[in-house]
Amino acid sequence: MVAGQRYATVLMYLSNVEKGGETVFPYSEAKLDQPKDETWSDCAKTGYAVKPKKGDALLFFSLHINTTTDPVSTHGSCPVIEGEKWSATRWIHVRSFDMHTEERLTAEGCVDENVNCPQWAASGECEKNPLYMIGSNENFGYCRMSCKVCKP
Repeated sequence: MVAGQRYATVLMYLSNVEKGGETVFPYSEAKLDQPKDETWSDCAKTGYAVKPKKGDALLFFSLHINTTTDPVSTHGSCPVIEGEKWSATRWIHVRSFDMHTEERLTAEGCVDENVNCPQWAASGECEKNPLYMIGSNENFGYCRMSCKVCKP
């Protein structure tokens, strides 16, 4: 994937739903702390849930700060029982879709994407954290120049 992993999602609710239609996070530890009565669908009772309310937005992150996937971000949409559900989604990716693979391999694409890259590389992070620093076949790292995997 050229743009890399999705790190955040903004789910905007464009309509009210009379019953059902919740967004549910089945792996959330907070599900045990969320009381649910008969106004919640059976689906919503399987995890931490958010009822759709027109004008509200839900922001959640798919990656931990160390760029590993956060399984708690796994979510689903419960079936609408009464009414209609309209929503809009905005995905925020690690990188822009504007730079293609070929550009990243050229001198113009050989850059550090974080000002701390030289310091991190000097302290051995290229070896300790290669997925973030150098990248993989699917995702380019943030510190390719400092890790000397390309030439500017």
